Amino acid sequence: MTQSNDDATTTETEFGYGQLFAILWRRRFWFLGVFCGVLSIAIPLALSKEPTYRSSMELLVEPNYQENGGDGGESEVTDSAVDVDYATQLNLMRSSELLQEAVERLESEYPHISVEELQGSLTLKQVVEGEDEPTKIVQATYVGNDPARTKEVLQALKNVYQKYNLEQQEKRISEGLSFINEQLPVARENLAEAEQELRQFRQNNNLVAPEEAANQTANALRNVEQQRQSLDAQYQETQARYDALKKQLGLSPQEALISSRLSESSRYQTLLNQLQETEIALAEQRAQYTDAHPNVKALLEQRQQQLSLLKEEVRQVLGEVPEQLKITPEALQQRGQLAGTELNLARSLVEARTNLQSLRARDQSLAETEQQLRAQLDRFPKLIAQYNSLQQEVEVRRSTLQELLQARQQLGVELDRGGFNWQVVETPRAGHKIGPNTKQDILLGAVVGLFLGGVAAFLREVVDDAVHTSDQLRGQVSLPLLGVTPSLPPSEAGRFVVNFPWQRLDQTPTSILQVVQWLPFRESLDMIYKNIQLLNRGSELSSLVVTSALAGEGKSTLVLGLAISAARLDQRVLVIDADLRHSSLHEELALSNEEGLSTLLSGETEQPNLHHISPLGSNIDLLTAGSTPNDPVKLLSSQGMRELIAEFEQSYDLVMLDTPSILGTVDAIQTASFCSGVVMVGRLDRVTQSQLSQATTMLSKLNAIGIVANGGRDAMSSYAAVSDSDSSSSNDLLSCSAGSSSHQN
Repeated sequence: MTQSNDDATTTETEFGYGQLFAILWRRRFWFLGVFCGVLSIAIPLALSKEPTYRSSMELLVEPNYQENGGDGGESEVTDSAVDVDYATQLNLMRSSELLQEAVERLESEYPHISVEELQGSLTLKQVVEGEDEPTKIVQATYVGNDPARTKEVLQALKNVYQKYNLEQQEKRISEGLSFINEQLPVARENLAEAEQELRQFRQNNNLVAPEEAANQTANALRNVEQQRQSLDAQYQETQARYDALKKQLGLSPQEALISSRLSESSRYQTLLNQLQETEIALAEQRAQYTDAHPNVKALLEQRQQQLSLLKEEVRQVLGEVPEQLKITPEALQQRGQLAGTELNLARSLVEARTNLQSLRARDQSLAETEQQLRAQLDRFPKLIAQYNSLQQEVEVRRSTLQELLQARQQLGVELDRGGFNWQVVETPRAGHKIGPNTKQDILLGAVVGLFLGGVAAFLREVVDDAVHTSDQLRGQVSLPLLGVTPSLPPSEAGRFVVNFPWQRLDQTPTSILQVVQWLPFRESLDMIYKNIQLLNRGSELSSLVVTSALAGEGKSTLVLGLAISAARLDQRVLVIDADLRHSSLHEELALSNEEGLSTLLSGETEQPNLHHISPLGSNIDLLTAGSTPNDPVKLLSSQGMRELIAEFEQSYDLVMLDTPSILGTVDAIQTASFCSGVVMVGRLDRVTQSQLSQATTMLSKLNAIGIVANGGRDAMSSYAAVSDSDSSSSNDLLSCSAGSSSHQN
């Protein structure tokens, strides 16, 4: 009944025929309901269909030409080289004009017949022989509810077609040349107009061949783009050189230009040297005298005169005195003293700036040229389309004119040539019955019913979030599947001849003691307890909490069953009803609940009032929940609860706790935090996948040992060999002695 986690993972990832059939069986009422509903509609429809009859006739459609014989006479022959447009011929045969004439012929005998009825019931197609080789024969088929009427309709159509064919031949012979002569002037005029439009287009756009002009413009645009790319590379290189020179010289281009000019002026250099000598002499005199001394005054006046001459020389060299040189006399002395290397760097800096400006100007000019070329190139697609359209129109009209001239030449010799000849090769026959095929219609309805029933079943399965099988339960949670408890068999009185999804079957046995002593359930519990021991090998499991996602999933039954399995292995077992909100274990076992866990935790009683029960001869102690407290969470989370669990773990081999459901309250989580492990139970067909996910998430930080699938139908089939007599005898062997004995651990 249990498998490893690896097997569970493998089974969960496989979606084979077994699961498909399982879904169909689980949703069999939906499947059968839709299937029967479709059949209930399909069968009456199939039986109520009126019989249909089909009649047909065949026409030979071929060109009918005459050519001169060798003896000067004329003989009718068929030119096989002429291509027959059968699509046009078929459309002509089913035209409203011809059908209306047939309706008028039939109106006396069938007054309610109409053109729309003929169009809907008449089928015209070209007969194909061999391997898709079309023939010159057209088959006309008419379908109706009267065999005689189908024949009369085709007979009327045959007369209409023969009359129309004769009239068209006479009309073509009489109007052949006149039609062509009327069309020739029009064709010549159309050709002249098209040629004039083409010439006007070339003049207006100054183009002879737009495609060649577009290619030339595209080539020019590519050349400009290449030049801009090359120019951009030169600009980047010059900019890098400019930045390096500027950084190395430490001057701006304007300062470098000014310094280089002043450095090249000999008079400026002479005046600058004299000014420096005066400065030196002034410094020496000031070291000895004050500024009021005549020598110092004379030197100051001399320096002032030299500065004036220096500024005048700057104006002569530069044209005007820059703002940078008007600051201080020291600034005038710093300008124009570049050495040979610095002077070369200054010249290179000025040259680099000039090159940058030149490259920027060239790039701007090329950008404007590129923009112009792109604008011209954008015009060409439209111009080319117009030119091609005009040229094509000229060719079409020239070809039309040539064809008309050739046709006139041919018709001048062969005025008596006709068009197409429609000859009846098979006359209409009385209609034969073709339907309805009642068996086929019913079978088709059954196939549709099966398909729609399967769709309904799978749609119902998709919208159903409940967990139905142990495989689904194993795949939904990360906990190991400890085992599957079988579902209780339905009682004979509660069975129906036909079971519907909304029916609830009565199940027996009904009490907890009867359930846990039912042989299939007891053996499944023994296996589950063994799996719990195997999963906790090497670690002590002294207390175990049994909980579920929802209420009513079989926690209490599973607690008592596991306790019996442990007691049968000679273990001292204590069962505690920790559901302080809705305790029910004492009612199932007919025990007193005046004193219990709540009174013990609240201090109303000092010693635990334990009940001793002996199901199947196994000795189990049980502590009921006691009276319902005002705040169950406070009692279950108290230090007294922790100490009480620890005390019971010292006195018993295994302490089993029945707790409320996980979702909605914190009681189960709080109780499980004081215990060694947690076992979760999930009732199949009741708990949903989302509820399981929420519950297992809440238990993720606790020692969750595994999960038990309750109510498995597959597990029940394993015990099919157990007869009804065995089940009844096991119920007779129920022995439960419930005694109320208070003893202290």
